[in-house]
Amino acid sequence: MGGAHEWRAEQFEQQRSHLRAVAYRMLGSVAEAEDAVQETWLRHSQSDNGGVDNLRAWLTTITARVALNMLRARKCRSEVPTATHVPDPLISAADGDDPEKCVLLADSVGLALLVVLDTLAPDERLAFVLHDMFGVPFEEIAPMIDRTPTAARKLASRARRRVRKGAPAPDRDLTRQRELVDAYFAAAHDGDLNRLIAVLDPEVVLRADAGPQRPGASVLMRGPSAIVGRAIAFARLPLERIPVLTNGTIGAVVLSEGQPFSVMSFTIVGSKIVEIDILADPERLREIDLSAVRGEHAMSARPGYGRKPRVAGST
Repeated sequence: MGGAHEWRAEQFEQQRSHLRAVAYRMLGSVAEAEDAVQETWLRHSQSDNGGVDNLRAWLTTITARVALNMLRARKCRSEVPTATHVPDPLISAADGDDPEKCVLLADSVGLALLVVLDTLAPDERLAFVLHDMFGVPFEEIAPMIDRTPTAARKLASRARRRVRKGAPAPDRDLTRQRELVDAYFAAAHDGDLNRLIAVLDPEVVLRADAGPQRPGASVLMRGPSAIVGRAIAFARLPLERIPVLTNGTIGAVVLSEGQPFSVMSFTIVGSKIVEIDILADPERLREIDLSAVRGEHAMSARPGYGRKPRVAGST
């Protein structure tokens, strides 16, 4: 019995990173994704799946079903994400050398995309995530949502249109991203409105999620004129900014007296900042893996990131 259990555990561990990636894209929450994977393990360890030909596909189906039930439960509890909801960011070292998170970010699922996914109905999200991100055939997706393959295809198509409209593909050049983000913070630090506006897209969106305990601090702003004043105001606070990657793109962890104050993520399209997503919920910040910050903290004094002991941040 022990040998069989160890064999199951070994087989499962080989798929864990993939299953976490599926669950994270389905749920937009690191903690809930881990819960979904753990539930998948429990079902796997207790089932008789000796006749399963494709273990990866079988486990993917279980994880997707678990995540789908969790999404539906959110709806039943009326936990519909608000306009200021920011999904959990995945934070990695600024040089991108983080193998553990590389699997989660294999297709660069940015926060802007996760924000749009949060607006989809659970069945739409499952159809889109499994088919478009993981190549699962509609014939396998259909039974999970009690639909025909044709209906599942239509759900994915509808979700795809919303994703294309709400989350355009970001620029991939990290050097150029870093230059624009540096320019944003430098202009805010100097109080230069013109330089700030120059790096912002005319339709730029800033979304700050301060959590349910501080609803008044959560904001949704559109357009450069609404954002520049806020950026300059926060540049005056005694905050330190540490460069990191958030979901594979340039971002920052902002510290106040050495403690996490916020996590900022920038979406850049056409060499302009089109979206700024800020997580400033104290409870969720405590739960997020900020280990990359420890390795990056010494880099905060390099050109463009440590202009003075206090560096511009945001809410």
